[in-house]
This record gives sequence, structure tokens and C-alpha cells, in this order.
Amino acid sequence: MTKKEWPKEVGNMIIGVLSLQGGYAKHAESMIALGADTRYVRSREELEQVDGLILPGGESTTIGKLLDRFEMLTPLKDKLANGFPVYGTCAGMILLAKDIKGYSQFKLDALDISVERNAYGRQIESFEAEIPSSFTDTPVRGVFIRAPRITNIGKEVEVLASFEDVPVLVREGNVLAGSFHPELTDDKRIHQYFLEMVKNRADV
Repeated sequence: MTKKEWPKEVGNMIIGVLSLQGGYAKHAESMIALGADTRYVRSREELEQVDGLILPGGESTTIGKLLDRFEMLTPLKDKLANGFPVYGTCAGMILLAKDIKGYSQFKLDALDISVERNAYGRQIESFEAEIPSSFTDTPVRGVFIRAPRITNIGKEVEVLASFEDVPVLVREGNVLAGSFHPELTDDKRIHQYFLEMVKNRADV
């Protein structure tokens, strides 16, 4: 993977992209485009070498099983509980949720939301949308592919963006999660937002 020097304001931190299954390559490309030192994470040892982690879209049941098989599930839970920054998209958001409607599967229990899998329709019903967001002046571009819908949020969860009055980008402390795929667009602002989360954690 091509390495680029971090911008001075970001420092020498390393962003990991969980690469067990799913659409991890586009996330890595987005981070590299922002100048981030980016690593694929496929083992417990690699998990220990990064300062923040992106959980990509894909198949949440499969990713959860692989996290458990490669003995990363419990270490990642422990790191999340200690403030480790994680950004999950689509399946990644499902894995972070405390409640998954109708499914019992491996998950990280880190984000106080309830989600309904594939609630925006099948693959053939995928769509793109401009989504107003509270952290930027102009809407962000989102791609929804078999996207999960957030059906309930806890009181500590901040809604950063909504689509048709339903939250689609949320944050609770060190955890950022979205229903859609900004990595499939040229819009890097959400990845930049996550970089700032990692930087702010390092400054504490």
C-alpha cells in the first residue's frame, strides 16, 4: 500500500481499515487521498498497531464471524470501551450497534442504536442522495446499498445527518457510524471528520 506523509495537523497516527471481507479497499483509498498513513487490518497484532479503525460495508454476519475466528472481537470491544476511535459504514454500523432487529449475531455492542438490516431495499434498489449534515455547510453525498435503517437511538447518541427524517450518520463519543457509503464518492468530508476524531483522541 502506498504511504503518504501525514499532514502536520494529523501527526504520525495510523488509520486501520478492517480487511476481512467487504468493501475495504475504497475506504483505504479515501484515507490515502487525505494523506493518511493507512494499513489493512487482518489480525489481532495489526489491530494493536493502529490509532483508529474503519469497519467497512459488506456482510455483517460474515465479518462478525471472522472477527471472532481471528480472535479480534474481544480485543476490539475492549479498545472501544477505552476510547479507541472507530468508524463503521453499513455492515460496520450494524456490527457497532447494541441492537440488531431480528438477528442474533456477533457484534461489538458499542453504539446505543437499534438497526434494521437491509431496510432501504435490495441491491437493485440502491440509490444516491445529497444529505444535509450538521458538521458541514453543504450536503454530503451518500450511496445507499442494502443499507441498514436506524430505528432507535439512545440519549447519548448525536445525529450528524438524516435522510427523510431518519438518522443516517450518528456519533456516540469515539464511535462514528453511517448507513451509507461516502467512500464510493469523491466526497471525503466524513473521512476527514473521522481523522479529526482520531487526532483529538491522541491529543487527550
